[in-house]
Amino acid sequence: MTDDDHTRQARRARRAAIQAEYAEEEAEAAELEAAEHAAALDVPLNLRITRTLNAQLRQRAAAEHIPTSALVRRLLTTSVQTVPTTVLTVDQVEAIARRVAAETVTAAL
Repeated sequence: MTDDDHTRQARRARRAAIQAEYAEEEAEAAELEAAEHAAALDVPLNLRITRTLNAQLRQRAAAEHIPTSALVRRLLTTSVQTVPTTVLTVDQVEAIARRVAAETVTAAL
């Protein structure tokens, strides 16, 4: 065998390994989605989103090796279950301080 044959053979082996890994990840994602469906997904939800948001969701789902629908369900669940906390900005605190100071000066007169 020549060096070119060895290089081709190595590339083919690497490509086959990558394809096998990808197939395994896809199978795991499909199993995860099937398990989520079996866990009582009762109500279908359809919504329109921007192409940009769609791309972001798909990219994040791919990075996490899960279906986009599973990611969206997780994000929705987390968002609904999270209790919002109100945090004041620096500008808001300064505005409150100015108002209180002005009220204090006015009351003293």
